[in-house]
Amino acid sequence: MLYQLAADLIVLLHFAFILFVLFGGFLVFRWPWLLWLQVPAAVWGALIALIGWTCPLTTMESRFRQAAGSENVYDGGFIDRYLVTRIFSQGSTREMDIAMGIIVIVINVLAYRLIWLRSQKAQG
Repeated sequence: MLYQLAADLIVLLHFAFILFVLFGGFLVFRWPWLLWLQVPAAVWGALIALIGWTCPLTTMESRFRQAAGSENVYDGGFIDRYLVTRIFSQGSTREMDIAMGIIVIVINVLAYRLIWLRSQKAQG
């Protein structure tokens, strides 16, 4: 029971982390100190997708599910398991992973470009 709960909490944490990777740059508008957390998170998220690494959170979730005796242990990545297979029945391809990495980069470049423009406007 505790292992299953831990696995489910990891899933929630993983979703939150992905949202932070994608949109955390926009939070920096309000809380500039988040820059020091968000930039490394965005770089990590882009690298995971572009290089094809397995996120440690995925590994942790799988280990907790195995310890719980669950048959819900899966191969592959978190995004493929919980997001892509819900949209595309065949799951993700390497090209889709690369596209996701590029999307992370583009969204964050946009966010930080807007922050930079705002700071330039405020200076004069």
